[in-house]
Amino acid sequence: MPDLKSHPVWDAGTRWFHWINVLCVVALMAAGLVILNAGSLDISNAGKIKLKTVHASIGYVFAINLIWRFIWAFLGNRYAKLSAVLPGGNGYFHALRSYVVAFFSGHPEQYIGHNPVGRLGAALLFLLITIQAVTGLVLAGTDLFLPPFGHWIAQWVAAPDIAPDTLVPYAPAMYDETAYQSMRAFRKPFAVTHVYNFYFLIATIVLHVAAVIMTDIREGGSIISAMFTGRKTLRGRPIDEDYSSHD
Repeated sequence: MPDLKSHPVWDAGTRWFHWINVLCVVALMAAGLVILNAGSLDISNAGKIKLKTVHASIGYVFAINLIWRFIWAFLGNRYAKLSAVLPGGNGYFHALRSYVVAFFSGHPEQYIGHNPVGRLGAALLFLLITIQAVTGLVLAGTDLFLPPFGHWIAQWVAAPDIAPDTLVPYAPAMYDETAYQSMRAFRKPFAVTHVYNFYFLIATIVLHVAAVIMTDIREGGSIISAMFTGRKTLRGRPIDEDYSSHD
């Protein structure tokens, strides 16, 4: 029986991104669900503003953390690079087919980094959180006149005798009615996308967690603990060992 061997995989930058992202997503979901149900909870306009401000503040951390991850793709180790995280590249589809066949045959292939199916999941998660971040920033501008788009939104909807930088949420007397209705029409597809993408993101996260647990059980690759320790303990020779960089 092959000996167990510990392999360096997730560097500190990748692990920090992952856990900050987890905390932000949980907090944003909690605040978002309350905001979505503000009417049935009989929350006042002042309460809605506070909730949305908290939601937006966490959203800034979420967005900055996502930007950091894309930067870290150029600074981190071999397994942090997008080419090792996202699907594609020479031989990817062959590797995907081989991995799926081996997994269901009961002899799963082991990878130090993301396996081919995991790369598909990572791509979907990155897409969804990017959509959520971008639409959230637009909504922060239309609802609360917050950066980076709030300045232009305020200039768009301010009444002729009102300075745009003095606008506050839920103050219709300060808005030009025609411009405000036009802005709300512009806002609507972003709001709809933000809400439905939120539900899709929840479903994807549940599938992601289930897949990690199932893969950890089937392959014994310490996937979960590796996101804490930065190292995977594997039995046998990983498929991607020949291409790994030195630690």
